[in-house]
Amino acid sequence: MAWKEVIETVGFRKEIIDLAMQPGSNVRELCRRFRVSPKTVYKWIRRYREHGEAGLENRSRRPHTSPGRMRSGIEREVLRVQKKYPGWGARKIWKRLKDLGTTNVPVPSAIHRVLQRNGAIDRSESLKHQPLRRFEHEAPNQLWQIDFKGWFRTNDGVPCHPLTVLDDHSRYVVCLQACRNQQGETVKSKLIETFRLYGLPERMTMDNGSPWGGDDSGYTPLTAWLIQLGIAVSHSRPYHPQTQGKDERFHRTLGVELLRWHQFRNLDQVQRRFEPYRHVYNHERPHESLGMNVPASRYRISRRSFPETLPAIEYDTGDQVRIVQSRGQIHYRGERIPVGKAFRGYPIALRATAQDGILDIYFCHQRIRQIDLREQKA
Repeated sequence: MAWKEVIETVGFRKEIIDLAMQPGSNVRELCRRFRVSPKTVYKWIRRYREHGEAGLENRSRRPHTSPGRMRSGIEREVLRVQKKYPGWGARKIWKRLKDLGTTNVPVPSAIHRVLQRNGAIDRSESLKHQPLRRFEHEAPNQLWQIDFKGWFRTNDGVPCHPLTVLDDHSRYVVCLQACRNQQGETVKSKLIETFRLYGLPERMTMDNGSPWGGDDSGYTPLTAWLIQLGIAVSHSRPYHPQTQGKDERFHRTLGVELLRWHQFRNLDQVQRRFEPYRHVYNHERPHESLGMNVPASRYRISRRSFPETLPAIEYDTGDQVRIVQSRGQIHYRGERIPVGKAFRGYPIALRATAQDGILDIYFCHQRIRQIDLREQKA
């Protein structure tokens, strides 16, 4: 989708408004990243406050709902919302009607009965949507989860690998991209687009597979690049996918609410579906884990801007610095110590610990392994 088309969508404007209205938001920095003038953003905010989402249209349009007449048409309104958001249950529909300003909204149990009467409930799916209590980080951008959802083929035979990146605190999806493959350079290009808009997180967590899980060191050129950006990298424990639980849960929701309902001609059409769905998920879909609020109510862009040029790698004066050789090793005291092929050609630092004979090995800010000199051959 062309950038001009994106800017003219209500979803894009609503995202900017939600981010701009977050406490402590730097509106000018937000405008710089999304390439919109502050004057335009303040105009959108004024129209939104006066007219709601209808004020964000390019032309004035008749509102989709008429609160004054809801009393006689509540069942029709419930089914309209359910049709727009297939896969939503009664509680989410109840919250969405409230958010739209609908009056006389019945309780969720009554909405559930409306859905039952009209055959709009998939019993097998509803059993999967039991709320879980999960740990979450205290603030946005402290941790992002990244993963690929299971791939599928579009009608033209091309594989589609959905790349997802989700903020742990808010469940805000900062990236939903239809990728042709799972190669490191492909992921890097999508992350650059994401970082330019939302900034850098403090840490990213991922599983141990390609392209972010490497050789015995556990690192790849992609994760080495993330570390150079000042992002801490962590991998989930093998066979423990719950470490990526929030992103895994989003994958299931994406399948239930979007992918199962559509056939896609090609990757471009997938992405054109992904863009409005990401807006719905972030700005319209109530989350039970967030007290029936939307992710946008808890998310704000990172203050750490993406640097177009990687910062120089520097270490403390007391560190012993070595260059990683072509086989992913360093030479130290006559020994070859494996560090990881992801760091070939880069300087790493050996740093003494409080325990005699044990050294930490650092790449930039991140400790990548530890060695015990007492176990090295003489």
